[in-house]
Amino acid sequence: MSPHSQDEGRGPGPAVEHHDVLNLHRRQRRCCRPGVLIALLGLLTALLWAGLLTLLLLWRWDTVQGLKQLEDTAALNVSQVSKDLERHKGDQIAQRSQEAQVLQTVEEVQAEQRRMKTQDSELSRDLDALREDLTNLKSQGLNERRTALTSLERLQEEVSKLWMELRVSNARTPKVTPGEMLPPTLLTVPLVRTVMSTAALATAPATAPALVSTTAPATAPALVSAPAPATAPALVSSPAPATVPALVSAPAVPLSLSSTPGSMCNTCPEEWISFQRKCYYFGEGAKRWIQARYACNKLNGRLVSIHNQEEQDFLAKYVNKKGSWIGLRDLDIEGEFVWMDGSPLDYSNWRPGEPNNGGEGEDCVMMLGLGQWNDAFCNSHLEGWICDRLAMC
Repeated sequence: MSPHSQDEGRGPGPAVEHHDVLNLHRRQRRCCRPGVLIALLGLLTALLWAGLLTLLLLWRWDTVQGLKQLEDTAALNVSQVSKDLERHKGDQIAQRSQEAQVLQTVEEVQAEQRRMKTQDSELSRDLDALREDLTNLKSQGLNERRTALTSLERLQEEVSKLWMELRVSNARTPKVTPGEMLPPTLLTVPLVRTVMSTAALATAPATAPALVSTTAPATAPALVSAPAPATAPALVSSPAPATVPALVSAPAVPLSLSSTPGSMCNTCPEEWISFQRKCYYFGEGAKRWIQARYACNKLNGRLVSIHNQEEQDFLAKYVNKKGSWIGLRDLDIEGEFVWMDGSPLDYSNWRPGEPNNGGEGEDCVMMLGLGQWNDAFCNSHLEGWICDRLAMC
């Protein structure tokens, strides 16, 4: 009989019980391990979900706070933009108002320029008319002097004839015996060199020589009057009526018989150059067109007017190489050029492409260094300017 069987026969002993306990513990351990693992997994899962929920809650809270901040910022930005828009609208309104004021000022300036241009044109016409009147008066004075001289020469011839007739008449008078009454004696008048009527004396210029009356010389013989022939005019010693020309003597001074200044003479003032019965002055010094015009007026001339190729060629020899002002302008009507003497443009020597009114304001004409013409701004400063006037004797 084996011990094992003995043990079985003996009944459960302490060793069997210990073995059962160990098996029980083993089975319990085997049974508890999966549950613990499941519990741990569940716990971890719960912790993970709790963490995720916490993160979601935190993210949502941050998002809500960010949205609130964005809303506040957007509201501030909208308010600032509204203020900027209102300020911009105010600036636009002020700018429009300033533009309107500037436009009004520009219109006023343009109106003032037109008024000044009109005044300048009127002044130019008045000055030209005054110069023409002075020229006409001078020409009229010369014409009157010539007429007076012609009348004086004819009257001198008549007086000479009358003087000869008186001498012949006195020579034919019969001798008178002592105590016989003689008819009234006829005073003789010596031959005068120059005779001028009272009307001529009234209109004679101040430069005419002084005319003085003469009396019969003391040595003149007393001639007895005789019956004058029917053809001889009767001369009396009484004062001549106003209609009878006064007989006066004057020194024999040669006077010019030219009817108009410059028609026969070529005399020019100092520093002026004579050409074709006109005088030309080539001024130097920076001047505007109007200043050059007044400078010519002070010299008793005017800005030059050019009417033929010969005159142009002459001026081209002396013109300033930097350019000179001439008397051509279209200040009154754009494109209608007029000379200072009032004559229209009958001759031109424009540079190719001119006049072009560049910049809308080139109303005055200059002569370039090579002689060609160019329209320029009247306020430009040129180094040269050319004046002309009629030549005098």
